[in-house]
Amino acid sequence: QVQLVESGGGLVQVGGSLRLSCAASGRTFSNYHLGWFRQAPGKERDFVAAISRSGGNPYYADSVKGRFTISRDNAKNTLYLQMNSLKPEDTAVYYCAAGSGSYYYSDAYNVWGQGTQVTVSS
Repeated sequence: QVQLVESGGGLVQVGGSLRLSCAASGRTFSNYHLGWFRQAPGKERDFVAAISRSGGNPYYADSVKGRFTISRDNAKNTLYLQMNSLKPEDTAVYYCAAGSGSYYYSDAYNVWGQGTQVTVSS
């Protein structure tokens, strides 16, 4: 079973950038497709982006398409989320997750990190 630890969150101004990382332990990292979800206060956990096992196929929520880039390095057991042109509505706790079913639905992911806070100030 893989374990996930996110890092890279913080406070950034509107229009700024952040790069989130998700480090995985365990030898089965490349067996999972990976995703990023986010949860704002009082709201449900929403899909942000996902990537296939090989890293060749990324998927994005419409709200982040063109601004966020998901990538993975299977040799380093690490998942990334490059976030550019950040907006106040991007403020949330960001979670990385590993799964093997649907890319878009949180129920398909069975391993989750603890989350990292991203705050975009105006």
